[in-house]
Amino acid sequence: MFNTKISQKIAFAVLFVSTLITIIPVLIIIAIIIKNGITAISWQFLTTAPSNGMRSGGIFPAIVGTFYLALGASAISLPLGILGGIYLSEYSKNNYFTRILKLGIVNLAGVPSIVYGLFGLSLFVISLKLGVSIVSGCLTLAIMSLPSIITATETAMSSVPRSFREVSLSLGATKWQTIRYAVLPHASPGIITGTLLSNARITGETAPILFTVAAFYLPQLPNSVFDQVMALPYHLYVISTQIPGISKSVTYGTALVLIVFTLSLNLFGIIVRTYLRRQKKW
Repeated sequence: MFNTKISQKIAFAVLFVSTLITIIPVLIIIAIIIKNGITAISWQFLTTAPSNGMRSGGIFPAIVGTFYLALGASAISLPLGILGGIYLSEYSKNNYFTRILKLGIVNLAGVPSIVYGLFGLSLFVISLKLGVSIVSGCLTLAIMSLPSIITATETAMSSVPRSFREVSLSLGATKWQTIRYAVLPHASPGIITGTLLSNARITGETAPILFTVAAFYLPQLPNSVFDQVMALPYHLYVISTQIPGISKSVTYGTALVLIVFTLSLNLFGIIVRTYLRRQKKW
């Protein structure tokens, strides 16, 4: 018994230290960005376009562009990803083809973002002649987020007890009615969390939009989905590497806005997940 308690304390200590090793560098990075970038944050910085060769002014076009891309990619990927997850969880048979399909989806989730960017350039920009535009960027980001959304949906659906389906079917409900009213409401916390985290990830990606939509300098807002647009990740890359003499506070301020944008999506996902889980009766 004594040795067991010592082993348990050692295990807890190792886990605690491992957690600190993971969290502390992240907190240090965020603290450095806040310290150097908070002075640049102002109403003018958030609501005006860049000026003086992007050495001054604001980042409003980049904020709007990031919002457009996140919204467009979500509108495409969410329906397809959720339906794909429902099919794999509820309709597909456990055979060789399904196992290969699931393995492919898992592997696609780990493909580097630069590969998706080159794929979007080849298919949407060149082959389909959509050009470097918002629609090309949204389609590329949507494809990039699909594997994560499908996996999150399938996992959430599979976590719902099989008895829920059996009771619903025994009462005369159809397969779809069972999924719609007996399974989806209980799987929704996991689905929503997975989709929001996936969308939070794509808002910070630079490589996919570099080839498909991002503009180096475009102070005016787009007029259609076939226009280019500025985006926060690429704008941050540009002012950090291509603009000599730019104020450090502007660079860090842009990074701070991007972090807040991404963390807000993550926080919203956590809040929604917590609320929906409290509504569960099992």
